Amino acid sequence: MIFQRALLRELAATAASLFVVLLGILFTQQLIRLLGAAARGTLATEGVIAILGFKALYYLPVLIALSGFLAVLLALSRAHRDSEMIVWFTAGQSLTAWLRPVTWFGLPVVLVVALLSLALSPWATQKSEEYQRLLESREELSALSPGLFKEIKRDDRLMVFYVESFNPLDNSINNFFAQAVEKDQLVTMVARGGYLETRPNGDRFVILNNGRRYEGTPGTAGYRYVDFEVHGLRIDASEVRPEPPSLKAVDSVTLINRGGRAEIAELFWRLSLPLAAIILIFLAIPLAHVDPRVGRSFNLIVAGLIWATYSSCTSIAQSLIAQGNIGLWTGMLLVHGSTMLVVLALFYRRLSVFRLLAGLRGWR
Repeated sequence: MIFQRALLRELAATAASLFVVLLGILFTQQLIRLLGAAARGTLATEGVIAILGFKALYYLPVLIALSGFLAVLLALSRAHRDSEMIVWFTAGQSLTAWLRPVTWFGLPVVLVVALLSLALSPWATQKSEEYQRLLESREELSALSPGLFKEIKRDDRLMVFYVESFNPLDNSINNFFAQAVEKDQLVTMVARGGYLETRPNGDRFVILNNGRRYEGTPGTAGYRYVDFEVHGLRIDASEVRPEPPSLKAVDSVTLINRGGRAEIAELFWRLSLPLAAIILIFLAIPLAHVDPRVGRSFNLIVAGLIWATYSSCTSIAQSLIAQGNIGLWTGMLLVHGSTMLVVLALFYRRLSVFRLLAGLRGWR
């Protein structure tokens, strides 16, 4: 039908626009957080973009579900506000007639959210954790931030590095400081400047200029020092230690096979995203009614509150499942079943209003 095709086109265009906006907000938020970590020296600068991409992949199902919900809400709210709904209702289209085009719009959204939530998000988290461990095993100076001290634990010794400034164009450094304990002696090295150098065989060195090396035992007078004009300090990469992935990085099949409380709780969260997507899309139909006495942004405020409440209830149920207080299907019924009852109640209320208005028109 004409109104169904028109609605599908509008829903698709609105959802695409909303997704771009939400993705931009996510990128900005995560980029600020990652740049802060890089400034503190807890994340290598070259890892910011890669980690940002993995984070975006992890949050994709949430963004798509929210985009679908808001797209239906905004499109139908505009139809109410511009009196298009009155035209369609006068032509004999009831509120339930909007279920078919909204369902055709929502099914691809739910399928994509389910695929991302159950498969892609765990993969992105796994790769993100592996990449971060790889960055931690990289050269010591690659994780340094100018103006900050950096502690690195290597085997049984702790090393501290500091550079006042670093120029990535020529790999030059100014005012270098390093300190470590070697053979029960405190070794301190300072230099006015230097640069990073990579040899043809792949070995990396810090070439220090005009510096001094101190060796001795703290609390004694037996300190020695050596002045140097040029000194090479080799940078070795530490071994990548295998670590078990977090539950967010475990694939869904493995979660089912393990069957532990924490695994079931994580599986509950992944299954909740596609269910929440379709339920909220249907909820947007009766929720889209615009009251002329309130502002245009009222529905968006209500949508934000509903999304926050739904997400909080899902997180609470996930915690209860992880603690063993409730089971998987009990959590599903409590969160999604109760929300579906709210959707049915709102549909019943709106349909009752339409029947009352139709009766009044007939009485006239």
